[in-house]
Amino acid sequence: MRSKDAELQARGIRWSITGFATRKIGWLADPNGLDLNNLLAKSPLSLEWAKPRTCRDLLDWLSVAQADVLFEATSLNPHTGQPAIDYLRAALQHGAHAITANKGPVVHGYHELTSLAASKEKQFLFESAVMDGVPVFSMFRDHLPGVQVHGFRGILNSTTNVILSGMETGLTFAQSLKQAQELGVAETDPSYDIEGWDAALKVAALVTVVMKTPIRADQVRREGIGDLKEQAVREARAAGRPYRLVCRAHRDGDTIEATVRPEQVPTDDPLAQVTGTSSAIYFETDIFPGLAITEINPGLEATAYGMFADFVQAVGR
Repeated sequence: MRSKDAELQARGIRWSITGFATRKIGWLADPNGLDLNNLLAKSPLSLEWAKPRTCRDLLDWLSVAQADVLFEATSLNPHTGQPAIDYLRAALQHGAHAITANKGPVVHGYHELTSLAASKEKQFLFESAVMDGVPVFSMFRDHLPGVQVHGFRGILNSTTNVILSGMETGLTFAQSLKQAQELGVAETDPSYDIEGWDAALKVAALVTVVMKTPIRADQVRREGIGDLKEQAVREARAAGRPYRLVCRAHRDGDTIEATVRPEQVPTDDPLAQVTGTSSAIYFETDIFPGLAITEINPGLEATAYGMFADFVQAVGR
């Protein structure tokens, strides 16, 4: 936000942080604004540098913070979307716009939260849930009215892509995973990525929102990369058919077939060139037979930008 302050001021947007919450420090709020420099520079375990009120719970925190916008970035729960859904619901009921980078609420709570937001004349936005800050959802919502998405395929999980790219160059699975963790794209517990849950949630989110058909993550046929051996990955690359964890969805009449699984793709397929933290998606629509978006090696700021863009969308009207 600070790096884009000039752009915000040009749009007439003034902002301050009035609440901050983590598992370690609990619920802190000050309606007059928290000192951002202290938030970034000081130990959150020591409250001597700030004089916020320590709140009892989420509702107390929302009341004290008097926030106009809630940013939610809790850990992914692929099976329920909680506690993120409860946080976003409470924010909307309080009268704040709700912005998340979490895929879980999009899959498990999209229709409820969207309807609630509309009833409160607020917005529920989630651009960072898939492909960081690339405008996947808003592209269809704001710029391609009436376009019908028949299907898509893509590479949407950075952790598995970094692992496969590393294995192709001679690293072991463990070494490639460590590399992904050092890059900041893999969690300390990377099982949701390796087992394909993260990718399956992204597929379900895209199907639910851009294909307008609700689908659960467990309805996506899912296979991770945990059983791939280093030698098989290197041999596949040498043979011109490298492995990629490919996400797919396709409409067939009234049903949608959705999968996440390792596939060998020929080197002349654009997906074969998607390595490292890059990602790509190809949409098939009624107007555009092939509509592609590619993101080349984004940094962590790309996800933050998606939330920033949602913020501008919510308050800049």
